[in-house]
Amino acid sequence: MGRLALLCSALLLSPLAALGQEGWVQRGMTFAQTNCAQCHAIGRFGDSPIPEAPPFRTLHTRYPVEDLAEAFAEGITTGHPSMPQFQLDPAQINDLIAYLQSVQR
Repeated sequence: MGRLALLCSALLLSPLAALGQEGWVQRGMTFAQTNCAQCHAIGRFGDSPIPEAPPFRTLHTRYPVEDLAEAFAEGITTGHPSMPQFQLDPAQINDLIAYLQSVQR
């Protein structure tokens, strides 16, 4: 009976986990649209408005996306002066990482 209860609990909780992940992705997409889309292609298709700004869907070819969390926490800085510096809080980091992972090809 214990295994059956555990299995039922897992089946009931998995949709909740998926809903939580979906919320992170949605909030990350909103952040990206508000703060990043003027320079970067943030979706699965299309070119970046600024050609030097890498499309979000290709970031995994430059760095493991999960490794960007530290940069987001400390403040993103780049070699070009037009990139604004962002310093995200932990919830924003989780949301943006979830979104970035959702658009990788």
